[in-house]
Amino acid sequence: MSGSTLFEQILDPAHRANPYPLYAEMRRVPVARQADGTYVVSTHTELARLISDPRISSDDLPDPQKFRWTGHPVTDLLVRPVRAEIRKRHRPFIFRDPPDHDRLRGQVMRCFTPERVRGMRGKTQKITDDLIGKMRGKTRIDLVDDFSYPLPVTVICELLGVPPEDEAQFHGWATQLATALEPNQRGDEETQAKNEVCFNEIADYLQGLIKEKRKDPQQDILSDLANDGDGMNDFDLIATAVLLLVAGHETTVNLITNGMLTLLRFPEHGARLRAEPDLAPRLIEELLRYEPPVHYRTRLALADIPVAGITIPKDAPVIFLLAAANRDPTRFPDPDRFDPDRPDNRHLGFGGGLHYCVGAPLARIEAEVALVSLVRRLKGVSLIEDPPPYRPGASLRGPRHLRLALEGVAE
Repeated sequence: MSGSTLFEQILDPAHRANPYPLYAEMRRVPVARQADGTYVVSTHTELARLISDPRISSDDLPDPQKFRWTGHPVTDLLVRPVRAEIRKRHRPFIFRDPPDHDRLRGQVMRCFTPERVRGMRGKTQKITDDLIGKMRGKTRIDLVDDFSYPLPVTVICELLGVPPEDEAQFHGWATQLATALEPNQRGDEETQAKNEVCFNEIADYLQGLIKEKRKDPQQDILSDLANDGDGMNDFDLIATAVLLLVAGHETTVNLITNGMLTLLRFPEHGARLRAEPDLAPRLIEELLRYEPPVHYRTRLALADIPVAGITIPKDAPVIFLLAAANRDPTRFPDPDRFDPDRPDNRHLGFGGGLHYCVGAPLARIEAEVALVSLVRRLKGVSLIEDPPPYRPGASLRGPRHLRLALEGVAE
């Protein structure tokens, strides 16, 4: 892509703190072809249609002779040891199409039951209370390091069945492998090398843990998957566990951090949430629209697809600019206003269609518990810097640090 294109500016870390004016410019052309043949879709009507279109594939492997980028970094890591002719059969299910996607996702959903997810609310509250309790006596904290990162990784490790003493290394692995979910970082050879080392470490660990779960099953997701009668092979098991760890953890970190940042920028909503904790579900939905954890994903056209007056050609990469669609004024009146009472808030914060986020119910619970607890217990909290420093990635967008001053912590 040319450095002058709008999408190239969106990828530039210099615009990470506020990409929304660029998104507004992008929406002027609902489907915009880039110089390398990629098509960026940015309006709600077009995205809501394409996100469920069977001619759109999540198997993002365009022809390397036609397009500059090929594959997906996580996929490349997971399939590199596998022979080329079977590589597609061993991808994480979010990068696969039916029928394989439906089979693998179905196995995960049988383990990710509503009862199991609801049962995590009490544990999430306990973890939250413990983390906030550690802030006593401090006048400055970094919400990301002290709270937003450790909370989701502890929750997902609990669900997967990772022993508590091993959670610290999972935190490090999740942090490193999150870079592999950034399509614009796929050309960084140093990052790719670090990710491959990291993946080898986590794969070796999980292989051993899977063997233990088969010998001595416990009440956890990895035990259920390892002993499922339909039988995921070990490679799919590892790919799925890594996916749940990395994708589920990183997006929830962003949701909690973006949520607290928004409430501090609009203190009237923080005060209202403190007084009305039942507001939390609606407030979280508005956060998912207003400051979503995932800003775009990549797809592939399986056929020529007419949309918004142009035709996306077969084999073209397609970028779903979800965060731009979430602020489309033709769908959301006054879209740049944060409004927890917004009616008919059908946002795309968790994607949609076949690939609607598996962990959405858990992320909602974690964000509700976290934000209600933070606004009720942190006294005299304020931003030390605004905007905060952001991580470089444009797809999974969130602050790298959120440094706060506080006067105390309530019981």
